[in-house]
Amino acid sequence: MAELMAGLGVDFHSASGGRPLWLGGVLFEGEPGLAGHSDADVICHAVGDALLGAAALGDLGQHFPDSDPGYEGMAGLDLLSRVVGLLSERGLAPHRCDVTLIAERPSIAERRDEIRANLAAVLRVEATAVSVKATRPEGLGLTGVGAGCLALATVGGAESEPPASAS
Repeated sequence: MAELMAGLGVDFHSASGGRPLWLGGVLFEGEPGLAGHSDADVICHAVGDALLGAAALGDLGQHFPDSDPGYEGMAGLDLLSRVVGLLSERGLAPHRCDVTLIAERPSIAERRDEIRANLAAVLRVEATAVSVKATRPEGLGLTGVGAGCLALATVGGAESEPPASAS
C-alpha cells in the first residue's frame, strides 16, 4: 500500500513598500511588497513548508536558511521547485494542495487561476488539484491593519511510485 502524506504550512511576512509583491509566483504590480530574505512569497513558502512537514523533512528555514546569501531574493516558485525535488528524491509526490491567503490586500480574485497554474506546474499536478482562496481579516490582527500577509497551506500526497512487491 502506498504511503499517504499530509502536511500543514504557515507563512507570514511583514509589509515592505520598497519591494515587489509576489504571491504564488504572480507579480502584483502597484502593491507594497513583503519583507524577507527571499522574494517573501507567502503562498509558495506555506506550500513548501506543508510539503516538508508532510514528508517529515523539517521546515524551509532548515533547508534554505536566511543566513545563506545564496538564497537572497530567491523566487518562491524556485524555492518550491527545490522542495518538490527533495520529496522526489525520497519517492514522494504531492497530489493535492489547498492554500488560503489572509490579507486586506491585494484581491487575488482576478489572478487566482494564474496562481493555481503556477503552483500546479511546480507541484506536477493538474490545476484542478490546487485550490487557492483568500479572506480579508476586516481590520482584525496584523494582516487586517496591512502589516503583512499570511498564508496557510495543506497538502496531500503519496509515494510517487508504488513500492516493489515483496517476494
